[in-house]
Amino acid sequence: MSTEFHGGSMALREQAHEGLRQGNLPLAEQHFARLLELIPDDVEALQFLASQRLSRGESLQAIAMLLAAERLRPDDANILHQLGVAQMAASEWRGAADSLRRSIDLMPDMFVARLRLGIALERLGDPHRALLAYFGAVNSAQAQGRWWSDDTTAPGLRDMVKYAMRFIDIGRRQLFDRVIAPLRDRYGRAELLRVEQCLAIYLGEQPARLPDSRQKPKFLYFPGVPSQTYYPTSRFPWQSRLEEAADVIREELRAVLAQDESLEPFMKFSSADAAEGYLRSSSEQTAAWDAFFFYRHGTRYDDNCKRCPRTSALLDDLPLVRIRDHAPETLFSVLRPGTHILPHRGVTNTRLVTHLPLIVPPDCAINVGGELHEWQEGRCVTFDDTFEHEAWNRSDRTRVVMILDSWNPDLTEVERAAVTDLVEAIGDFNRASEVPIVGS
Repeated sequence: MSTEFHGGSMALREQAHEGLRQGNLPLAEQHFARLLELIPDDVEALQFLASQRLSRGESLQAIAMLLAAERLRPDDANILHQLGVAQMAASEWRGAADSLRRSIDLMPDMFVARLRLGIALERLGDPHRALLAYFGAVNSAQAQGRWWSDDTTAPGLRDMVKYAMRFIDIGRRQLFDRVIAPLRDRYGRAELLRVEQCLAIYLGEQPARLPDSRQKPKFLYFPGVPSQTYYPTSRFPWQSRLEEAADVIREELRAVLAQDESLEPFMKFSSADAAEGYLRSSSEQTAAWDAFFFYRHGTRYDDNCKRCPRTSALLDDLPLVRIRDHAPETLFSVLRPGTHILPHRGVTNTRLVTHLPLIVPPDCAINVGGELHEWQEGRCVTFDDTFEHEAWNRSDRTRVVMILDSWNPDLTEVERAAVTDLVEAIGDFNRASEVPIVGS
């Protein structure tokens, strides 16, 4: 009996699949319905029959079937997504939001589910969370090569995607405008004019019009400041203190180098192939760019700071960029023999990069925008890393410089405060959208 039962169900499933291959949905539905009579907990039959019910506007029946499927497979993202769609059709917005949220938690790359979650949240009167969902949807889709144009967008989604993009444009403008509003009210619009232009460029409302074609910030361009590769030390009075302390810093550095396990790669790559676009070796030794961080992305490395107390105390007293979750970035940068850091660009011209060279063998240099600079031990060099730049160590010894970031001196105090608030808000928003941001 059980063999006959099994054989019958197998035959029904095959007949249903044959209907699907022929594009004969009524035939497929007929056989899936009979299969469900035999096996009431057959998930495939439940999902297909639910989709057919939904196509006829029978959303409540579809929901009932999908809830049954969800009970059988509670961690199936596709079932939850389908359930969310059916709940939206029935205007069950809270249930839809819950189902779609759960599907995204299981499969974060489901950009269509994120798009629909935005719709549900908007219907629930939660525009901020809807904005985050729409933004996450668009970025997730574009990271996968979708939604860049009509040609890369499914016809049935085009209107929804365009609506989401308009919602994002309006929502982000309002959100970030509120961030700088207190400073605008306090100091006047004229003091924030360049910040307003910077925000408009970031949001794509106006072109950047960079004065130097060699310069291209990856994240945030601040207009109206001179574009130059290197900056004279006279612009940074605090650098004299750094240079005077070079011997003390070098002494603590040598203690660090004596224990290689305290270093970590400056950039972590998933494979050797992934590293090839960033590092190259001119010798038989593997290319390596290591770091000993005092701060990274604004986070203090307490253990490292304790190991170099005099260096750490000096860094904490310098006027570095301090932006929550972003800056400062201070470290010993350790470039192994034969390593070439290939040309790349930094994120913003609101801050500059300073090197204090500590151990510099011959045949080591940095090239910023086509302008070569050879490090001199104990002498600071500051440059704008939004210009394409590269560095190399062609010697047979390790090269070490201290790296730290400071404000571009051509920004006013008010502008620095506004950029701080703005970058923190952008970072908070991007993280809340839960997906990597394309182009950031």
